[in-house]
Amino acid sequence: MSSNIGVLKDIRKKVGEENFQILSVLSGLVAMMIFFSMASPYFFTMNNMMTVALQTSIIAIIAIGQTFVLITTGIDLSIGSNMAIAGIITSLCLVNGVPMVIAILLGLLSGIIAGLINGLLIVLGDLPPFVVTLGTMSIVRGLALVITKGIPVSGLPKAFRYIGNGKVFDIPFSVIVMFLLTGIFGFILSKTKLGTHIYACGSNIEAARLSGINTKKTLIQVYVFSGFLAACSGIVLASRIASGQPSAGIGYELFAVASAVIGGTSLAGGEGIITGTLIGALVIGVLRNGLNLMGVSAFLQEILIGVVIILAVFADRIKRR
Repeated sequence: MSSNIGVLKDIRKKVGEENFQILSVLSGLVAMMIFFSMASPYFFTMNNMMTVALQTSIIAIIAIGQTFVLITTGIDLSIGSNMAIAGIITSLCLVNGVPMVIAILLGLLSGIIAGLINGLLIVLGDLPPFVVTLGTMSIVRGLALVITKGIPVSGLPKAFRYIGNGKVFDIPFSVIVMFLLTGIFGFILSKTKLGTHIYACGSNIEAARLSGINTKKTLIQVYVFSGFLAACSGIVLASRIASGQPSAGIGYELFAVASAVIGGTSLAGGEGIITGTLIGALVIGVLRNGLNLMGVSAFLQEILIGVVIILAVFADRIKRR
């Protein structure tokens, strides 16, 4: 009982620190927006803000799942491939006459299965998350290429394309999905027993086990969440580009990690909050959009984003010391 109380106190302390981290990242985001507004008259317009939100939504959704994984000191490198296979399965079902709801559910199921396999291999096989998800990243990407023979699946119905391109009261539907998923999974992480268990596993997995937490079940659930959210993002992307692309999602796992880290999630585990991850994804989206408007080359943009990621990790290391 005393061990449980100690774990809970430690978690509450960290949540308070994370709230301060959110304010810091949010301040940086506001400062960045002010700078780009001064640098370009086209930045702070309603159309451009909607464009930034639309571009950010896909990365933010997968970053939510990556946050869960990182909090437990793991990593999921397979999310980009899971995005591709979910989009392909959904697209193939649609072009073959499967009802849209069932097609989407099958696409989501592919992500859940991929996440479950990752979790089982890591927990039951006692294998490093980096190695397992690196392997499944290659396997799933290969499946996507085999199924499609490297050819995009096109001819998707107009109703499906609404998910990625439609609007509700001038707000992109994919942005609404992003905020909805942020609210749901933010609630799970911060307000439920499962969320407490996830933080406990990341802080000290052995202490969590001794406190009576089913650590194996918790870790498997975390990777299932990551697979499910990757599938959500893949379906939104397929809808947006109106095709199932076997090359979709390449490199997105790095953007997901960057969003989480910038938003205050620690690579050492035990710290992170979904709101911070959303802000981190917005930082990357605003940075890329602002640099594009300023005419900065795509190559230089990659360098600057890499610098921002390193600075975020460095800041986390200083905070821990």
